[in-house]
Amino acid sequence: MNGTALARVGDVMKVELVTLTPETEIVRAVAILLESGVSGACVLDAEGELVGVLSKRDCLKAALGASYYKQWGGTVADYMSPDPQVLDADLDLVSACEVMIASAYRRFPVVRHGRFVGQVSRTDVLRALSRQWR
Repeated sequence: MNGTALARVGDVMKVELVTLTPETEIVRAVAILLESGVSGACVLDAEGELVGVLSKRDCLKAALGASYYKQWGGTVADYMSPDPQVLDADLDLVSACEVMIASAYRRFPVVRHGRFVGQVSRTDVLRALSRQWR
């Protein structure tokens, strides 16, 4: 980033991500999140379209159900948050920061021309802004 042009979400987003499919069994999805050390994953259909997000909070709902029924059941589609709030890759970081402050979400799927291209977190934006204004 140079000191004159404000960075964009696409400049700081992560592109190598853990992703899931709606058909993934929830018990497998929980294992993937735990093994990967991530708190959530974007859910993509067979065409690579973003269809939801599965968070650890969503997984806790599945775990609670498993505790009651003594078995895991269902798929990612049963527990994910559909229609997630997204950020456009061309959005400047100050605008992204404003969206993040107004939202309870900590990370956002990123789209470019309506297609999923990555994910950006509060940490990514904060890190980039702190570098920019040094």
